[in-house]
Parts: sequence; C-alpha cells; structure tokens
Amino acid sequence: MNRVKTTQDLELKERLVAVNRVTKVTKGGRTFTFAAIVVVGNEAGIVGYGLGKAGEVTAAIAKGTEAAKKNLIQVPVLKGTVPHEQLAKFGGALVYLQPATHGTGVKAGGAMRAVLESVGVTDVLAKAKGSSNPHNLVKATIEALSQMRDARMVAANRGVSLSTVFNG
Repeated sequence: MNRVKTTQDLELKERLVAVNRVTKVTKGGRTFTFAAIVVVGNEAGIVGYGLGKAGEVTAAIAKGTEAAKKNLIQVPVLKGTVPHEQLAKFGGALVYLQPATHGTGVKAGGAMRAVLESVGVTDVLAKAKGSSNPHNLVKATIEALSQMRDARMVAANRGVSLSTVFNG
C-alpha cells in the first residue's frame, strides 16, 4: 500500500536487531551459520527490515541490510509520534502502539525500539504481548506502522478536503 519505490536518494541507517547462531551437525562435525535481522530507516518516515543468513556474522548483516532496502515502507510521523493507536499481530507477537506527548521518549523494548527509532518516532508508548521472538516482533511492528494513516491520507482516500475530515 505505502511502499517506497526508489532508494537512490535516501540516506538509510541500519540497526542490528538480533543475531542467531544456527548449528548443523554433519558427519564431519558441526557447521555454524548465522542469521541476522536488520532494520534500516532514514529516521524521517521510511523503514524496512531484512533477514540475512551466512557463514559469518558480517556477511549475514550485509545480506540482511540489502534485503531490508528492498522492502521499505512509508510511515506517517506527526510531531515525532504516531498518528493514532494501533494493534497488529504477526505469528505469536501482538504489538500495541499509542501516541505520546512531546518529551515522553520511546517507551518500547528491544526489537520494537529499533524499528520505531529507525522510522523517526521520538515519542511513543508501545507494548509487546505474547511472543518475544525478535523476528515476529519486528514484523508485527512494521505491520502496525504500515496500517497508520494521517489526516492527509484519509482525505485523499475519501476524495474530500482536509477540513471535512476534521469537521465532518
């Protein structure tokens, strides 16, 4: 719905959310591989996530960053917070986002914090329920952010003026 088409002129910052070491036991011994989940964003309303798997941590992070740049979304950020309350679920992770007044800060844990800071939200109240798996938390947070709509988007979808949205 609100995908970003081009990434040439964007200056994206990457954040490492989690690294997982996976062991495969073979006849010759143990083989270690690494899976890294990375969040990229320009801290001005654009965010994306990616999963990279490789034999080394640095290579997994690089692959995750490239994957994250391929699925960026545009998120409305109003005065450093989200436009409205939002619930989203992915797998076993349930995420709740609520707007906060200026000066509150990002009240969110681990994986959610990385996504919210990457998108440019400075004040928000957030709660994660259910699973604490960082993969599902990142995906649920991205889902919640992608469902956000500000007044301009609502006016454009309805084909009415901005004052009609507020005044009825």
